[in-house]
Amino acid sequence: MKKKIQTNVQFEKKAHRKAVRRNIRQKIRICIGTLIAAFFAFLFLAPIILTISNSFMSATEISANYGSVFATSETGGKVFIAEKVNLKFIPDMVSFSQYTTVLFKSPDYLLKFWNSVILVGPIVVFQLVVAALASYGFARYEGKLRQIVFFLYIILMLMPYQVTLVPNYLVSDWLKILDTKWAIWLPGIFSPFAVYLLTKFMKRIPTSVIEAAQIDGAGEWGIFRLVCLPLCKGAIASAAILVFIDYWNMVEQPLILLSDPETHPLSVFLSKINSGEVGLAFAVATIYMVPSLLVFLYGEEYLVDGITYQGGIKG
Repeated sequence: MKKKIQTNVQFEKKAHRKAVRRNIRQKIRICIGTLIAAFFAFLFLAPIILTISNSFMSATEISANYGSVFATSETGGKVFIAEKVNLKFIPDMVSFSQYTTVLFKSPDYLLKFWNSVILVGPIVVFQLVVAALASYGFARYEGKLRQIVFFLYIILMLMPYQVTLVPNYLVSDWLKILDTKWAIWLPGIFSPFAVYLLTKFMKRIPTSVIEAAQIDGAGEWGIFRLVCLPLCKGAIASAAILVFIDYWNMVEQPLILLSDPETHPLSVFLSKINSGEVGLAFAVATIYMVPSLLVFLYGEEYLVDGITYQGGIKG
């Protein structure tokens, strides 16, 4: 009996030691994983932090730290950087001179910011309207014609914008809308991305839900407005966020389709920084990031919900 008790005690001690070692290994793995995630998070956030912190530097300090990066030779070419660039996350002296210039002394930057808003806002709103209606048709009806058209939508979505830029230019010239905002709006409004995304979500809606709505006397418009749209709210929010970020950062479209620099968005200015505007570029980039960050932070929950939602009705 004593031997049996001793055996049980020894077994319990061994099990306890194994459990302790297992917990230690698990905590070590968690710590290592956390450190690795923190390292990569810092790498991803470093450019944003650097941009925001450097926007509070004076023009003299920015020139001293990064002047060699943007310097040009007498022939207009780039200068070889023989020494290390001094990346500074904390300015020697906080200065708001860059923001004063951007917001008050030089209204061109604010004009370009509002150009971005005017160009992107209608694209996001009307692309979602067109996509919701087209997606309902693709999800509700079957047939060879529907499959062919939807396949063409996928092909267009897979093509980079640079491939369709020349046809867009020729069509805009033919429609006499070149050098107007319509040359940017129309291709954006009828972009196939949101149609593809919403179609996949609407097809996941159970048929029984639609049949129940039909039994209750709902027509097609009622089913679309009262059943499909509420269930696809997360997908619509996801599409809105992705479309906004995509067109908020557009550069090629306005450069090719809008010849007047006064109509260009702020993203075009950020792509053409010269050595005399480095400090202003940090401040402008910080202001330019604010709408994207606000949209993402406000719609993060909807974005995750829209991506992970698998159809059906949630309680």
